[in-house]
Amino acid sequence: MPASDNCGTVPFEVHESMVGKKSKPPRAPTAKAWTHVRAGPGGAESAMVDVSAKAVTQREATASAVVCFPAGLLQELLDGRGPKGPLTEVARVAGILAAKNTGQLIPMCHPLAIDAIEVNFSPLDDLRLEVRCRVACTGRTGVEMEALVGASMAALTVYDMSKARAHGIEIESVRLLEKRGGRSGHWVHPRGEPS
Repeated sequence: MPASDNCGTVPFEVHESMVGKKSKPPRAPTAKAWTHVRAGPGGAESAMVDVSAKAVTQREATASAVVCFPAGLLQELLDGRGPKGPLTEVARVAGILAAKNTGQLIPMCHPLAIDAIEVNFSPLDDLRLEVRCRVACTGRTGVEMEALVGASMAALTVYDMSKARAHGIEIESVRLLEKRGGRSGHWVHPRGEPS
C-alpha cells in the first residue's frame, strides 16, 4: 500500500492525563496557549521550553523510513555495485551524524547528550529498503526527533548514493515506531512494523 494511502488512518490517541477532563471551546491561540511561544514586548516570540524541572530518565526512540527503488536496482546496490560505493555504510554514518546534530537542525529541539545511536537497513521486499534509527539517552526530554532525523538523513543519503542509477527512487513512510521514557511512558505505533 503506498504511504499516501495511510495518511490520516492512525487513530487519534487521548493521553491518560486528559481522560475525564471537560472539553473547552476552541479559542484564538495566544502566546500562553503554545508551549514554544512566549509574550514579548512586540507580541509573541519563539522560546525553547525550560526542561530543568523535569526528571532525568532513560529515553529511547526508534524511527524508520522506507526507500522504494525501481525493479532490479535494490539488490544491485546491496551487492555493492552502486555508483558511489558502499551504500549502507555511508548512509549509516550520515544518519548517526544527523541524529547527533538534531538540536542544530530543528529549532526547538534541545541539544542532548546521546548515549547510543544505531542505524540499520533491512530489505522489506525486492523494491523497498527499510532504514531504522534507534536513539537512546539519559535526560529530561525525549529522543523522538533524533530518531526521526537520523532515519530521514540516512534515507536521503541512500537516495544520493543511488540517484546516478535512477531518479525514480522514492522515500516514503518516515515515522516514529516506538518511544520509551518520560511522563508519557511507552508508546508503539498503532500500525506496527512496516510491511
